Amino acid sequence: MQIVLSPEVEALVQRQLTTGKYKSAIEVIFAAIQLLEQQEDSYQGRLQELQREALIGQQASQHGEVVDGAIAIAQIRANLRSRYS
Repeated sequence: MQIVLSPEVEALVQRQLTTGKYKSAIEVIFAAIQLLEQQEDSYQGRLQELQREALIGQQASQHGEVVDGAIAIAQIRANLRSRYS
């Protein structure tokens, strides 16, 4: 496979090479691909978590275990604040 890099990407690769952290352009590209894989794994994990939570919510709703919308939003915001603080 041949890949043509844009001038901006070539410049980025060159900047990374000048740091001395990488010995070749292919090392820079491999590092970038590893980061992409990590990001995709993280995304997929979060997606699965959200799907599980949605299923739990759907099941609770079917059993009549519902909360007022304003209360639910406040609980969600508090949960997010505690999760990302």
